[in-house]
This record gives sequence, structure tokens and C-alpha cells, in this order.
Amino acid sequence: MLPTGAAYFHAFFGILLAGGIPVPIYPPAQMSRIEDHVRRHAGILANAEAVALLTVDEAMPVARLLEAIVPGLRHVMSLGGPTGDRRAFTPTATTPEDIAFIQYTSGSTGNPKGVVLTHANLLANIRAIGKGARVAPDDVFVSWLPLYHDFGLIATFLASLYYGKPFVVLSPLTFLARPESWLWAIHRHHGTLTAAPNFAYELCVKRIADEQIEGIDLSTLRIAANGAEPVSPDTMERFIARFARFGFRREAMTPVFGLAEATVGLLLPPLGRGARVDRIRRDTFVRERRAVPAAPDDSNAMRFVACGRPLPGHGIRIVDGDGRELGEREEGMLEFRGPSATRGYYRNPEETARLFDGDWLVTGDRAYLAEGEVCITGRVKDIVIRAGRNIYPHEIEEAVGAVPGVRKGCVAAFGSLDPQSGTERLVVLAETREKEAVARERLRDAIVRAVSEALGEPPDEVVLAPPHTVPKTSSGKIRRAASREVFESGLVGAPTHAVWMQFTRLALSAARATAAQWLSGARAAVYTTWVWVVFWTLAPPAWLSIAATTSPAWAWRIGRIAARTFLALAGLRLVVKGTGNLPSGQPFVIVANHASYLDGLVFVAALEKPCRFVAKRELLDHVISRVFLTRLGADFVERFSAAKSVEDAERLAADAVRGAPLAIFPEGTFRRAPGLLEFRLGAFAAAAQAGIPVVPVAIVGTRAILPSGTWAPRRHAIAVSCGEPVAVPADAADAFAASVAMRNAARGAILREVGEEDAGHVA
Repeated sequence: MLPTGAAYFHAFFGILLAGGIPVPIYPPAQMSRIEDHVRRHAGILANAEAVALLTVDEAMPVARLLEAIVPGLRHVMSLGGPTGDRRAFTPTATTPEDIAFIQYTSGSTGNPKGVVLTHANLLANIRAIGKGARVAPDDVFVSWLPLYHDFGLIATFLASLYYGKPFVVLSPLTFLARPESWLWAIHRHHGTLTAAPNFAYELCVKRIADEQIEGIDLSTLRIAANGAEPVSPDTMERFIARFARFGFRREAMTPVFGLAEATVGLLLPPLGRGARVDRIRRDTFVRERRAVPAAPDDSNAMRFVACGRPLPGHGIRIVDGDGRELGEREEGMLEFRGPSATRGYYRNPEETARLFDGDWLVTGDRAYLAEGEVCITGRVKDIVIRAGRNIYPHEIEEAVGAVPGVRKGCVAAFGSLDPQSGTERLVVLAETREKEAVARERLRDAIVRAVSEALGEPPDEVVLAPPHTVPKTSSGKIRRAASREVFESGLVGAPTHAVWMQFTRLALSAARATAAQWLSGARAAVYTTWVWVVFWTLAPPAWLSIAATTSPAWAWRIGRIAARTFLALAGLRLVVKGTGNLPSGQPFVIVANHASYLDGLVFVAALEKPCRFVAKRELLDHVISRVFLTRLGADFVERFSAAKSVEDAERLAADAVRGAPLAIFPEGTFRRAPGLLEFRLGAFAAAAQAGIPVVPVAIVGTRAILPSGTWAPRRHAIAVSCGEPVAVPADAADAFAASVAMRNAARGAILREVGEEDAGHVA
């Protein structure tokens, strides 16, 4: 949670070097909205499972509140304070498919979602942008974009690092206070590349006086990218006309389109051509969703900016609601694919499922193709449907924002369902500083006229609001869904709570969260103590009883009684199913997944008939495990000697056909993270050589109770499922092929039952 500055670069790369995953979030901007900021960021941090928060001294009060509210957030550090010791460390090994960082979406149409970006995604997008924009080391990128946004972090900084070109960084606050500082930086450093959202270009037109930039030269700019929000044709024309005499060239204005799900960039127009605006007939577009070019004298034409073609190596398509690909100038939903595409949202399977349409990713934007270039018409969730007609909010907001008395960029147009008519009412929420009743009524009439001229019909309701009413994202995008909530909740014009009151409410929430965490921790401590008291009460007499018997069958019965008693007293419910699949009257081998130290105990509790565990030879070195497993008739195998492993496999094949069935955990180990590891072939080779089947057994729940790395158990249900036997395939070429086929079949059956990911590549 850092502002743009040198510390941001240090923190970002420090996290990567340490093997962590950076999650950029923005620092608080308005104390008057501090409650909304904290609650919004608490949701992001909880979803990201953040364990540490880096910030600055000024934001520490907010960080402490987040620490108290967010479960798992254990460390809050200010980069203005002590840095701790500087012990040498080994950087973590990284692969292309490892997560580089998680970029949370702006949340302009709902709650922010964590876009997972790998190192491969980043490099693919940076290379594609560089190729499309013909970036070279002699380019100079000048930017004020915040580094906590993908536009600023990836497209400007990381791309500059990759291509080895100078990167000039301004503080976003400096730009907002003095927009001319951006242009002067371009002049002083002979900037060739720059980028900003549409509002920045409008701000320069409105706020910069000629005397403030007298003598400036903008002729070195070859690309001024305009993206991250809807691009206004009028803003582009005003900027070009305003700064042409200072050397700004028309062909430098470059509308672009991207989204976090595509890493950052997706569309780029031909270089050197300049911006192209497509004028289309309003009636045909609204009625038939076809973008027919309008006549030059058509004053009611709709205008959309052409954002270009896909970056090299990427593809796009426009589809209708049935997934049918549409042709030129037919509006539909924009989808894309390519090496920059995310694999999904972090810990959000429902939204991830909605993101994909086969191997295409859904952008959430409507668009059409015109002469091979994509024209974005609006966000799907933002479009207002009134009486069967699609209305595009940004067109209304731009028209209303031009009305004198309305705060530019502080207008939200959205639909609000009318229960009586069953359709959406068009509501315009506009900020103004006007307070007198007569002036406000005139302003309301002017807004109605502006909307009527733009759409051909008036809005259903115009709501005038005081400044700072319209919610925005950290990048300045209008949060239309949140604006609708403000309107429908009757909170427009409601007095803002004092900062001290917001902090008080947040502190109370934090206190409740802390108390709940303490209570939860206390309950967990009591439960842990009880479980271990039960274990150490039952374990010694059970071990002594097993040690005293020479019958493996009796040892199994004693162990099973003790195991089931332990599970019952510990409150761990055990459900066993499929025992009828265990062959009767013939030898077989049992293979089970391994998720916890509890698996052996659960195995004994679940199966009524005795089995013989196949255990690692190291357990013979410990008297407790040696006596216990020996009495159960266990077989011990060598894990590290290839020669001994071959001997063990042959011995197991012979042992498998006599006595109790062999029981093996073919993963050989377990880990904390969910996922079924690769199976070793030993058990299956023994079964294939002996000509007997293997029975796959799935154990579910033990990882949640006692995961690797902890001895503090948690309450959870346990299920043991015995699958259908896997016989030796009759058509196998040899014993090795047969063992591989049996392993794959048994592992597939267990994988389906446990419901975890396939982590077979992580051995």
C-alpha cells in the first residue's frame, strides 16, 4: 500500500527476490472516505491471503486497522522505519508459470477480483507491446501513472526495464496539482513515449494556461497512449488543437485498449496514423446492433474511437449471446486469447468460470469491428436497457459533464429497475457546487436537454449531488454499480460522517474482529490440548498391548479399537464407504493417497480386516515405530538405494500373494498444499508381477485436520472411500507397461474422489 516513489521499486523487487507474491493496492487518498477505503481493502487482503502489508508512516493508522480486521495479516511494516537486519539469503528459484503478482481489478462494475499474472504473462505482454509500438532503447518514457496500477507498473515501468530505455517518473499528486509538470518533463527529457487515461488529457486542456508552458517543445513525442478508461473523441481533438503550436503532432495521439485479464495491453492502432473516430447511424445501431457509417451531415450520429488491432501473438473475436462469431460492423461481446491471458482470478472459482468461453476469455466489453479495428462501445454490466434499447452511459456522462455548473468527470449514468414497468429507468447522478434552488432547477433542465440531444429522449431522473458523492476507483473510473447503490439507498446528499467517527467505527470493527480471533484461538488451543490429552491417554496402553501380542490380526484389532476410540473422543467423524469393493478370498494390494500424519491411524480405524503396511526402512531405527509396525506384519522397503529397491519390489511381489493385503501410500510423502502428487511404481510393479489387482482408497479430510508443518489439529470430517479393483491389464506388453497402466487407473480414481488438483508434476 505504497505511493509512487523509489520505495515502490525496492519493495516490489524485494518481495519477488524473497519468493513472495506482490499485491499492489492504493494508499488512502481522501480521509472523508476512509471507512470505504478500509472495508474495500480488507476484502482484497483477505481474498489475497496477505500475510504482510508494506506501507508508509502516514498510512500506518489505516494499516493497523487492516491488521486487526484481516485474518492472517500478521505483519505491518513502514518502509520509513527500520529495515531490520541484512542477512544474506538465496533468491527463490522461479519458473515462467509461477505467479509474478496479483493485480486486483478496479471494481468499476463490482467487487475487485484478483487477476493472477505469471512471469510468462508479463513477458509475453511486454514483448507484444514493444513489438507493436516499436519500442527501442533510445526511447524515453515519461509517466506520472501510479505504480499500484497495471498501466503504470507494467506498461511503463516493467516495459522500460525490459527494453533498457530511460524511465522518468512523476508523482501522480504532482500531476494532479500541476498538470503542466507532465508536459515539462516530456520537454526536459525529450520524451518519446507517454500514457495516461482520458481525464488527464482533458485536465491539461482545462487547467494549463499558455504562459505556464511558454517555450515548451512536445515534438519528440511519437506515442501519447490514451487508455484505461473510455476515450473521448472530443477530448482528443481538444488536446491536439490546444497543444499543436507547442509541437504536439496529431499522429502521436494513440487510443489503446487493455484489461488486467490480458496483463495490461490488448489493442493498439497502426502507428503514425493518429486517432480514428467511427461515426455511425444511431437508429440502426440501437435497433439492429449494426454499426452503419453515418452521413457527414448526420448530427445525431454516435461516435466510437477505434482502438486498433490485437497485439502480436494475440487474437480477438466478437460474438453474440449464443457464442456465434459476428462479422464486420456487428456489435457483440469482445473476447480474446493469447500468451498474455490470465489463468483466472485468485481464490475465486465462480468468477474464473465466467471468465472463460472455451479457450477464449470474456472481456466484459461490447464492441464491433470496423475495417479490421475494434471499436469499444461499453461495459456489458454498465449498459442500461430501457424498453429494449441499449443506452451507453459514457456517452451520457460526457454530454452532461459539458454542461456549465456540472463537475467534469463527476457524473454517473446508470439504470435502476422500475418494478412497475419491469424495465430500467435511466438515472443521471451529477455533482455540482450549486446550492440555490433556482440555479439548481436551471441546471437540472440543462442536463435534461443535454441528454435529450445526445440520445433523442430525456432521462427518467436527474439527481444533483454535492461534490465527492459519485464513487470512483483509484484510477478515477466511475463506479456505476456503487453509484446505483448510493441512489437506491437514499444516501445522495446525506452528510458525510466525520473522520473521527469513521475511525471510531472502524476501531470498533477491529476490536470485534480481534476479539473474535482471540476467542477462535482460545477455542483452538483448548481443542488442541484435549486432542493430545486423549492421544497420550490411549497411545501408551494401545502400544503396550500390541507389543505384547505376536498375532498381526490381534494387533490390528487392538489398533482399530484404539484408533476409533481416539477419533470419537476427538470429535472427528469418520465415514467409510465402498468396503464391499475389497476382494474376498483372493490377494490384492491397497493404494491410498497421503495427506497427513493421521492417514495411518485413519486407515486402521476404517478397515475391519487386517492389512500390512509397506513402510520406509528408516522406521526400523525407532523402537516405538519398529515394534508397532512389526507386530502389524509390516514390510519395510529402501527408498534411496536403487539395487535394494529392485530387491524390495521382488520381495513385495512374493509377499503380496500370501497373508493380509499390502497397504501402500504410493506418493511416498505429503505436503501442506492440496494436490495429489505423482505415484511411485513400486506397489503397482509388485501387483503386476504377482498378477493381482490393486484397490484405490481415497482418504479425504485429514489434511484439513493436521496439515504438514503443524501439530495443532482442527475439527473436520473424514471420509474413506474404497474404489473398484484395478486388475492387471491382459493386453499389456510387459510387466512394466502393466504397472504403469494400473498406476494411472488407480491414481485417476483417487484423484476424482479426493477433489484436489493434479499436482503430479510436483514430486
